[in-house]
Amino acid sequence: MSTQQTPLIVDLDGSLIKTDLLYESFIRNLFARPWVLVFLPLWIFHGIAYLKHRLASDVHIDVTALPYNQELLAYLQRQKDNGRKLVLCTGSNEQLADAISRYLGIFDETHGSGKDYNLTGSRKAEFLRKRFGDQGFAYVGNEPKDLRVWRFASSAVVVGASPSLAQSASQVCGLENRISVNSASIGVFMKQIRIHQWVKNLLLFVPLLTSQKFVELQALTDALLGFVCFGLCASATYIINDLSDLDSDRVHQTKRNRPLASGELPIKTALLLCFTLFLAAGALLMQLPVWFAVVLALYTATTLGYSFLFKRLQTVDTVVLASLYTVRILAGAAVIAVYPSYWLLAFSMFVFLCLALVKRISEICRKQLEIESAEEQIRGRGYYVTDLQALISLASSAGMVSILVFAMYVNSAEVVAMYSTPMALWLACPIFAYWIIRILIMASRGEIDEDPIAFAIKDKRSWITGFALALVLAAASLITL
Repeated sequence: MSTQQTPLIVDLDGSLIKTDLLYESFIRNLFARPWVLVFLPLWIFHGIAYLKHRLASDVHIDVTALPYNQELLAYLQRQKDNGRKLVLCTGSNEQLADAISRYLGIFDETHGSGKDYNLTGSRKAEFLRKRFGDQGFAYVGNEPKDLRVWRFASSAVVVGASPSLAQSASQVCGLENRISVNSASIGVFMKQIRIHQWVKNLLLFVPLLTSQKFVELQALTDALLGFVCFGLCASATYIINDLSDLDSDRVHQTKRNRPLASGELPIKTALLLCFTLFLAAGALLMQLPVWFAVVLALYTATTLGYSFLFKRLQTVDTVVLASLYTVRILAGAAVIAVYPSYWLLAFSMFVFLCLALVKRISEICRKQLEIESAEEQIRGRGYYVTDLQALISLASSAGMVSILVFAMYVNSAEVVAMYSTPMALWLACPIFAYWIIRILIMASRGEIDEDPIAFAIKDKRSWITGFALALVLAAASLITL
């Protein structure tokens, strides 16, 4: 029998799609119906097939947005065009397998795990032998357990595996093709933990600067340890947030390229990475003041609340986002055991409320370019395109109030006591006002890629503004008139 006459059996998880539907189902249940997971041990007790069935039955997975292996899909389409029979045979639950098969429209048959049987490994091999006979089919797989199937296949298509697996497959049957898949690299891990977002955690050093304790070695050491500890914990929560946003990220113009959304990083690996980051943060936490631990726990709880619920609540989400920035300043004060200035907290709350609103404005402006209906809701958020003008007004107000608070702070007794030339701080007001107004205008034009902090990191004018503000603070501290 020629290759074109031999049915091609296609595995799903890790082969046709760059993810695992068991973990996808688990994550959907975790965020949509977390209370049902108390039954998880009972489901596992009834067997892995029953677990897959229950997890797949209770949630919706958008199969149109899954990260498909495009190289394999192109190969399958060529085989289909040449008249070859294609069969989807997977260990994933049959409900999900059927949905994917209907969406792709290239398979002649579809087989998946049922409520009482798990179609993987030796069970899959026996099923295919009975259905097509020994050496009566070719098989697409991606992991060592697929060797149990390749033993009875006429040829193998090896997906994204190491050379050793491809060699092992070629020893038990012919090697028809090898489809490459990029494995997770250090760059992927760095991208997933959003190492660039650690710049936000520089806010922890603000109390160190405003209290002028940066000359004390112990305070500086504690602040540096707190920065690393906070960063590790924040990165862990970023993973949880990305897991909660899988569906919306996959249909987003740029977020679809995130490691989890694109399938570059497996969900199982991401969960392990999340646990490791929390563990490392906990180890550092043992060396830091107890009040820092309290603030970090508050940050973690608030961030998890945002991932599970708050991000979908209109208005609540922006207030929570602004609060998370302010909590960083509280953490910086707690780690060096100083009381944060009320002026500093008031200023930070308004300026970060402005930036949180800018984030939503950017999302809506980008959504306007993709849709025709002004009534369409932003996926995964509580806003409509028609909310744009209200958000711009609120962001402008918050930004101007933050400048007003700073101006009032310049005239306070605290400033007179701390700075040699406090009047020099007035120069910061127009500089900061310029940056706020520019950010608002660019956001309304759709020129900011959603996160204003990430934008500022790459923006030359923001760096110049920051340098100018640093010069003003240095002048106020060092120059005596």
